[in-house]
Amino acid sequence: MDVKAFLKRIGLPESTEISASYEFLKDVQYNAVLKIAYENLEILEGKPLALDADSLFDKIVARGMGGYCFEVNGLLSAFFKDCGFEVTDYFARYLRGEPEIPMRRHRVMSVKTPDGSYFCDIGVGQSAPRYPLLMKEGFVQEQFGETYKFERDPDLGWVLYDLHKGEWREFISFTEDRVYEVDFIQPSVFCELHPSSPFNKVPMIAIKTPDGRKTIDDRLYKVFEGDRVVHSEDGISPERYHELLRNEFYLNV
Repeated sequence: MDVKAFLKRIGLPESTEISASYEFLKDVQYNAVLKIAYENLEILEGKPLALDADSLFDKIVARGMGGYCFEVNGLLSAFFKDCGFEVTDYFARYLRGEPEIPMRRHRVMSVKTPDGSYFCDIGVGQSAPRYPLLMKEGFVQEQFGETYKFERDPDLGWVLYDLHKGEWREFISFTEDRVYEVDFIQPSVFCELHPSSPFNKVPMIAIKTPDGRKTIDDRLYKVFEGDRVVHSEDGISPERYHELLRNEFYLNV
């Protein structure tokens, strides 16, 4: 991977020093969620997604697009590996808002540093950590007005919770089974093609900001500060839609 080109894509200087530290992980993840949009545009166009590192680099870095979890977290994993980190990829379940246990159709990772292993995920369009989280059971971690913790479950494995309206809610879970890159192809194809998939219906686009996020859901554009909507446009025109993709979500369309 062209490490300098990746750093430039996320707005970090090409001269950024690569170090096996939490601070480096934090800088990379934070800048990545501010510059790489969560999006399903190629799924809507019916283009089969390629998940190998070279194809992901071409799409997200060279062509200036984004992607969903299997893409953006796949690229981030490859980047950290090329930087010399010990990275472990995991199949995950997205639990937030689910009435029952869902299938595993989310990709996350842990990255080892001298002071512990950190959970990294830039593939969530809703509110989600901007900084990596230390994988330590019961340890409450606050960032940007959001609060998270991990617990262990005998069936679900690691369970990430976020604090919502004073109550802990399940967010993401994953077990530590060994996962190979080829294992992500089948669930991605499900997300691309299956009639019950939420990813192949309407545009789902999101990007984090320092104090919130911006989203497009079908033709509804919203700007959030924390959980509060501060701007909303419904029924955006095709011209406005493409203007937003370029100027607010940094997509080269």
